Amino acid sequence: MSNNITARTPLFPHAFVLKDIQNAYVSGMQKDLGLHGNQLNYITTAWTCGYVIGQIPSNLLLTRIRPSIWIPAMEVIWSVLTMSLASAKTFSTVIAIRFLVGLAESTFYPAIQYVIGSWYKPDELGKRACIFHVSVACIECFGRYVQRFLQEACGGISSSSPRTHGKFKGAYDGLNNVHGLAGWKWLFIIDGIITIPIALLGFLIMPGQSNLTDLPSNTPPSLIYSQAQIDMANRRMAEVGRKPPTHFTRKKIIGFFTTWHVYLLTLLYVLFNNGANPSMSMIFWLQSFNTPEKTVYTIGQINTYPLGINAVQVLTTLSWAWWSDAIKERWPPMVVSGIWNMITCIVLAATPLYTHIVRRWIFYYFTLVTAGMSGLILTWANELTGADSEKRSFVVASCNTFAYVMQAWLPIVIFPQVEQPRVFKGTVATAGINFAMVWTAITVRLLQRRDERRAAAELLQESASDEAVSDVKHGITVVSEEKVE
Repeated sequence: MSNNITARTPLFPHAFVLKDIQNAYVSGMQKDLGLHGNQLNYITTAWTCGYVIGQIPSNLLLTRIRPSIWIPAMEVIWSVLTMSLASAKTFSTVIAIRFLVGLAESTFYPAIQYVIGSWYKPDELGKRACIFHVSVACIECFGRYVQRFLQEACGGISSSSPRTHGKFKGAYDGLNNVHGLAGWKWLFIIDGIITIPIALLGFLIMPGQSNLTDLPSNTPPSLIYSQAQIDMANRRMAEVGRKPPTHFTRKKIIGFFTTWHVYLLTLLYVLFNNGANPSMSMIFWLQSFNTPEKTVYTIGQINTYPLGINAVQVLTTLSWAWWSDAIKERWPPMVVSGIWNMITCIVLAATPLYTHIVRRWIFYYFTLVTAGMSGLILTWANELTGADSEKRSFVVASCNTFAYVMQAWLPIVIFPQVEQPRVFKGTVATAGINFAMVWTAITVRLLQRRDERRAAAELLQESASDEAVSDVKHGITVVSEEKVE
């Protein structure tokens, strides 16, 4: 049954579609809408604000609204909003739509991680969470070849910067002025068309079709799940102490903030999320070899060679996941990958740009070895807060929310584009971030062990109390019987 859940949890194509509006901006949108100054930054910020604001409320709603309705519905809304960008005629309209797009998109990633955490045991959860997360890296590795095919099918390849998305070039070249619409408008329309059918599929194949919350405790028999499978799912969650949703109370909500989980797990996720900044530098490094007089790397090579980073990410992520599930511990991969990435950053900071080229090339490929920690940290959050479903949804969403709050400004400060590809201070700072991640993971494990000892002591004390009460009752019974005799 667990494998069925994985297969029936659809990956909506956010990684396929162009969420970044920059390509549209520089290829006609700016002129058509009369945009200027820092308005592109404001448009990007509007999306980030919606994405950050929506995650925690959305995840809490999942304990009350069926995920098999909520998640696909928000994807349909996301698609409609994205296509509506093609009709925008003013800056204020773009700002409003982009904010709503971010709000709709905020549902997806933390929601799927929460749902996955509602069905799997510790020796299964890490693999599923990481497989879901690593699919984005797989798309990065193979999607560009698909994009090139679409480019050619749509009408040729334009000369563009190495950062330009292949699908955009295909849409712009092949569909520009078709039915009177500019190429950048077709981009948003295509994004929505791609997403809608998969979103609709989500209504059919996500776990649980007629239940309250699409969790094992509330799933009735259906064409997809038999009663025996549902009973097995409930037993599995009971065995690991993962509780079903209950009522919200003031005491419960206050309890979200009275333990260390939300603070340290969120910090751990924020550190992980900002610990791979040098991965952005390889494309700038390759580009820096070219001069007006000489081309060392073509645009195709500049786009293709950094894909080795994603290939290493896939391999290491899956390795961390299988290792973590095998030993039923989450912290060892975090420590190993964090130290590995810390060494990587130190080597990159110490290596000159244009000598020891092979060394720099290899270590650029190592810059995403910590990427698999996303799935494992959220797996850990699902396990550590499993006794309270509402708290679990809150902590999982908080991790991703505050990671994006930091990511909205920290890379700009420590990895400014004007310092690429060297970015010495940012690379050294990233080594420090990985060091902090390692010690935060160790701290979480120590606190987990302390809580386990306390729980075991309380259980032993309760058992002793029960035995004492039983002995007293037995003594009273014996005395009574003697009196009767």
